[in-house]
Amino acid sequence: MKRFLTIACLALAAAWAQAKVTLPHLLGDHMILQQNTDARLWGKATPNATVKVTVSWSTAVSTVKADAQGNWKTTVHTPKASFEELSITFDDGEKLTLSGILSGEVWVAAGQSNMEMPVKGFNMCPVEGYNDVVADAVRNRGIHHVKVPSVIRQHPQDDANCHWEVVDNKTVQNTSATGYFFARLVSRTLDIPVGIIEANKGGSRVEGWLNEENLKRYTDEPTDSIEIRQKYRTDMHYPMMWYNGTMHPVLNYTVGGIIFYQGCSNVGDPGNRYSERLALMVKQWREEFDCGEIPFYFVQIAPFNFSEPQKDENARLQEQQFRALSLIPNSGLVCTNDAVYPYEIEQIHPTQKRKVGERLAYLALSKTYGVEGFICESPSFSSVEFKDNKAFVILDNVFGGLNRADGMVGFELAGEDRVFHPAEGTLPLYGAGNRITLTSPEVPHPVAVRYCFRNFQLGNVANMGGLPLFPFRSDDWE
Repeated sequence: MKRFLTIACLALAAAWAQAKVTLPHLLGDHMILQQNTDARLWGKATPNATVKVTVSWSTAVSTVKADAQGNWKTTVHTPKASFEELSITFDDGEKLTLSGILSGEVWVAAGQSNMEMPVKGFNMCPVEGYNDVVADAVRNRGIHHVKVPSVIRQHPQDDANCHWEVVDNKTVQNTSATGYFFARLVSRTLDIPVGIIEANKGGSRVEGWLNEENLKRYTDEPTDSIEIRQKYRTDMHYPMMWYNGTMHPVLNYTVGGIIFYQGCSNVGDPGNRYSERLALMVKQWREEFDCGEIPFYFVQIAPFNFSEPQKDENARLQEQQFRALSLIPNSGLVCTNDAVYPYEIEQIHPTQKRKVGERLAYLALSKTYGVEGFICESPSFSSVEFKDNKAFVILDNVFGGLNRADGMVGFELAGEDRVFHPAEGTLPLYGAGNRITLTSPEVPHPVAVRYCFRNFQLGNVANMGGLPLFPFRSDDWE
């Protein structure tokens, strides 16, 4: 009899343990909910149990029944952004309450190591102005972040061991530097909370963020774990697995947009492969987030000496990123040609992350939130005319003019021999500020022009907003 009672008590205890709602780590105290939308909430409960969800900002109650496996999903309508702390209670007979929640704007910060790089930097790779950033962080009102662990998995994961943090002077050091500078400017300009979900991995290729279906349908990449390990010597380059382990746990969360900094590990890819696969990745993510055509703002990789400074593998990947801009609706691209110091020729993690994050914020503030006055786009190549031994280059997005009338650095001209030489650029004394005249004594009959189209070549041309000219070439020579 005693043995029977013991077993019965254990069974009852197990039943009670299963009765309490369990949530994925991404749903927790201090999370930020996307404002003014039907935000998804999900978790597990006893199979077929009824879960009641109540919120502090409304009398509305959401009731959902768990399926036979105990999974449930529902939505709650979120209020407009504010700094008022909110709470959510889940009840299936035993209550679970989340507190310290804010309503605001939620962005995913994805990519590889230059997005992953925290404010405290990596070993021998500092972030410029670190102490100033820590001192300033006490002014934050509602910047929260969550770092999803960078893990590989053969199959898609529904949860990740992570938690939301309030970003202040004690925690800012562990926040993505690019993500933080983005969030800080958006938060302070709009005076609303901003949440950053960091889902990234250093060294990852764009293929690492595609799902199995797209890899099989559009690429020749392996999806079998044994074949993947045979092809790639480092797990950083594994296709699909970073998506499965690091991005998939985020996809149920309701977000407002994505910022992305990746590309270095795809340098050397042939043809248009990178731009096509990046566009495929964005299409896939948008479908899986199921939040509509959310904005996608990404960063052009910085100058870096991948082999020799005068070669152009890096520039060709930058060219692919610029091409992707035309393939991806509701997107924007940040140029980083001026965000590298000359001594960083061998530094894959440049120190000037504030420029990068804030330029991403300019795009979001202008294009997504409709804040007027910002110049958010870099100048880019439009056309060229070769006449009278000169090249006349027309640029887009100068917004009234360029930052200099002469002393331009970074332009090169080539003749029929396809050998490029430095060119001198000048602006007309009168007339449009988007027309540059280029000449080179070594090239009396130019047929092609390039700007900073090398692995490591820093220019100095920018528009009226101080945003640098995108590297470009007028030729298609191999």
